[in-house]
Amino acid sequence: MKLPVNPKRRGLLQGIGALSTAAALPALAASDAEAAEPEPEQEFEKYGIRNYYAPEIELDYWIDANGKPSSFSVLEQKGKWVFLKFFQNWCPGCHKSGFPTLKKFSDEFHEHPDVAIAAVQTVFEGFSSNTQAAVRELQLRYELPITMGHDVGTEETQHHPLTMRNYRTGGTPWLVLIDPEGVVAFNDFHVSSDGLIEYVKGQVG
Repeated sequence: MKLPVNPKRRGLLQGIGALSTAAALPALAASDAEAAEPEPEQEFEKYGIRNYYAPEIELDYWIDANGKPSSFSVLEQKGKWVFLKFFQNWCPGCHKSGFPTLKKFSDEFHEHPDVAIAAVQTVFEGFSSNTQAAVRELQLRYELPITMGHDVGTEETQHHPLTMRNYRTGGTPWLVLIDPEGVVAFNDFHVSSDGLIEYVKGQVG
């Protein structure tokens, strides 16, 4: 996975601190002089791929806001802010914080031309509960006007979701914000929904 052109975007951003102990969203501004400097190699954090380019998510199952077969490409969202939520139907934390955050963010931005939103059920346990049907049920339950997908992995991945591997998630819920350059600006189990919304508002106007 390639490092971004300018991974020096690590200043703490006030107002969007994670609710857990993970780092806050990095500041996005950097001077041309900084961008021109050679960068040292960067190590991964314990979880996630913050400051790295976001990989594509390739799934056989996507549905649109109306529950119809659809598709979603992270790479095709270049130029937009992208918010992703990874979840499981039986995940208590997803229902306590993940989905409420997704709902609030979706209500604010789902029609914004510079923002894309998607959610993926990354199933690594509870296969009888975390089903394709549950994806649509949750979409209706939380009134989510967004694209949603289902990832159970393949035989090659021993049915471990490739999405989880590529994004190095620590489980569910896992929230990801990708900047318009395609670089992961934030990823963690929790985030302040109000802080997240205000931050993205400040970026897209």
